[in-house]
Amino acid sequence: MIRHLHDDAELLALARRYVAPERRYTKLGGGLLRMQGPECDRFMRDLRGDAGLITADEIAKLLEGGWRERRTAAWLVAVSRRTEFRERLGQLLLASEVCCAGLAYCVALASSGTERDADLLAAYLDRYLRRPDFAYDQPVAMGALQFIDLNLGADKADRFRQPGGLWQQWLQEAPHMWGGSDPAPGSLSLIRRLCAFVDECAEAR
Repeated sequence: MIRHLHDDAELLALARRYVAPERRYTKLGGGLLRMQGPECDRFMRDLRGDAGLITADEIAKLLEGGWRERRTAAWLVAVSRRTEFRERLGQLLLASEVCCAGLAYCVALASSGTERDADLLAAYLDRYLRRPDFAYDQPVAMGALQFIDLNLGADKADRFRQPGGLWQQWLQEAPHMWGGSDPAPGSLSLIRRLCAFVDECAEAR
């Protein structure tokens, strides 16, 4: 019990330091793309600074928290280029234990952009494209996989998107979610823009 209380206190302190300021966790995603001028510059500067300060142990601790902590940790991983967390992020994406963090995992994997990152995204799609009853992170995972394919000149997304493949089956069996339209192009665009933000932030470190 004493150990448990100590862990909770540590996680709370880390959340106050890295997650809560100016409700950072709410902006790590599409909200970044609506920022302009001084607001964007300040947000990027603060995120870049924390990515340089946070330790690997602190990131690991945040990844044990709820969706706010995990989302923030994944972005700090992306900006700091902590590729040692690749497997952990892949595990968390596959487990899908909490909502609202999947996009952050996908951005971190896409921004790293190796063949192994692609394999982790493919493993997620292999599992969850077979579950049309789950409206999870299938579109952004597909967008991230396509993004890596484009950069590597690879074709790992092709087997999902071929006629009659898992992607088409998933779309057909979950029409209430997307109204019959294919969300992959929009998700690819989102991933591309968020990874550009990561790159700009990381390159200025």
